[in-house]
Amino acid sequence: MTETEALAQAALRQIVQELDTIRGRLTEIHERLPVPPEETAMLMGEQEMDVATEIRSVIECVLSDSLRPAIRDLAAAASYRPKGKGKRS
Repeated sequence: MTETEALAQAALRQIVQELDTIRGRLTEIHERLPVPPEETAMLMGEQEMDVATEIRSVIECVLSDSLRPAIRDLAAAASYRPKGKGKRS
């Protein structure tokens, strides 16, 4: 591995830590917001969403669709090592 590659992986590990901190902050916001009894109707479009339901919904989507996969994929790249490369028989 070159020094540039090692530095890139170290930078990725730092970014993963920062993203994980953001993930935790978003989860805390999500957990603090109340779940109204009308939430199901709001999510099905039968009733207009209140602010808490909109925020909770957006956070759930961002975490599931974007942030968790990004953290997973960047962490994998940060620890990637080619198989067999550099091994001698």
